[in-house]
Amino acid sequence: MSIAIELAQRVAAVKYEDLPSDAVHWAKVGVLDTVGVTLAGCNEDTARLAARALGAGAGPSHVLGTDRRVSALDAAVINGAASHALDFDDCNNTFGGHPSAPVLSALFGLADEVGASGREFIAAYVAGFECETKIALGVNFHHYMKGWHPTATLGVFGSAAACSHLLKLDAAQTAVALAAAASFSSGLKANFGTMMKPLHVGHCARNGLFAALLAREGYTANAKTAFEHKQGFLDVFNGPGTYDAAKIVSAWGKPWDIIEPGIAIKQYPCCGSTHPAIDAMLNIVREHDLKPADVERIESWTHTRRLEHTNRPNPQSELDAKFSVQYCLARAVIDRKVAIDQFEGDAYKDAPTREMTARVHAAAYTTAQFPADNHFGAEVKVTLKNGKVLSHKVNQPYGRTSKNPLTREQLKDKFVNCAVRVLPGERVEQLYNAIDGLEKADDAREVAALASLHHKSAARTTMKATA
Repeated sequence: MSIAIELAQRVAAVKYEDLPSDAVHWAKVGVLDTVGVTLAGCNEDTARLAARALGAGAGPSHVLGTDRRVSALDAAVINGAASHALDFDDCNNTFGGHPSAPVLSALFGLADEVGASGREFIAAYVAGFECETKIALGVNFHHYMKGWHPTATLGVFGSAAACSHLLKLDAAQTAVALAAAASFSSGLKANFGTMMKPLHVGHCARNGLFAALLAREGYTANAKTAFEHKQGFLDVFNGPGTYDAAKIVSAWGKPWDIIEPGIAIKQYPCCGSTHPAIDAMLNIVREHDLKPADVERIESWTHTRRLEHTNRPNPQSELDAKFSVQYCLARAVIDRKVAIDQFEGDAYKDAPTREMTARVHAAAYTTAQFPADNHFGAEVKVTLKNGKVLSHKVNQPYGRTSKNPLTREQLKDKFVNCAVRVLPGERVEQLYNAIDGLEKADDAREVAALASLHHKSAARTTMKATA
């Protein structure tokens, strides 16, 4: 049987009642984090200019953090770009990218249009998350290293699966949606450090939703061999001999990827490949009370796959700076933290930071430093002007897996710090509580309504539009 059909049968069979409690917990964590970072990024140019270019008209779906209502497809694009604008959204080790933003950006827009209970929303999210990560299990990390941006190229399948589930499509229709998504897949890492990277999320969220809507209308696609055909997804995107198709289906729910390895919640609003080095650098700063004036040289070692897009000693924009491990470590030394404002406007031009950035030297680590199967470690060594050397190693960044999670308080702090950039404090608390109790909600649309600038009127309009 074909991969699309096999996956579709599993997607369609997902029921909230059958999900492990841990899957529900992590789904709510993913929703909380994604809503927070989307609100924080809603006024960034990558989202604002995309909305302008779309010329989006009125519709039922909220653009989070604004008073706008547009079509579900347009909302997926705009919210998707906003969700990834700050590069602050969650990651996943299997996926090689950002799993929640493509799925949830589509689901919020669709839920506003068709309605859904909290449990239906959670089940659709988990189904989409599992679908995209299990495809990733079969194609990574060759897919990642080849230059594709998995967040987009694989996220489109998560979006299609989740939207198919929320639309209550049967397995045959869902298979068509996945086959259509194979033709919609796109996203190149060459565009990292520009507005196109966040737009990848909006684009794939919209395309996955579109694929599901097409399937609902009776569209056709090659559900039998869209993945396996000699000119299908696997051979075209990866190449013969570079993937393991058997893993894609056989690993479904064993375990659920949202549970293990789980969702990696970012502490810093920059490329996740810089995070282990930042953790190591901040450990040195805090443990030794390191002062910028004491630093002669900083050496950083990360995995070669991560260094390829983060070795940027001379960032040329605020987005470029998010992918510069040199800039991030310089900020960690000078500011003793890595935060949103360091990647805004002309912050990357700050003279003291530029001078410190020039002292940071990045290289790929060897198997003498970390085991060959560790792709998430980092070592940082600081040589002081008095000749003393300080060093620290981390095996993976804090919060990277469900076995090393951020605390509930840290999760809420990040959410609040993001959301208060556009919403009043009282609303932020209401929104937090709504997400925390999402599985009890009769109407999941309340989350997007609370995340809008005109909650009361937005909620009333939503009810009328979908009644």
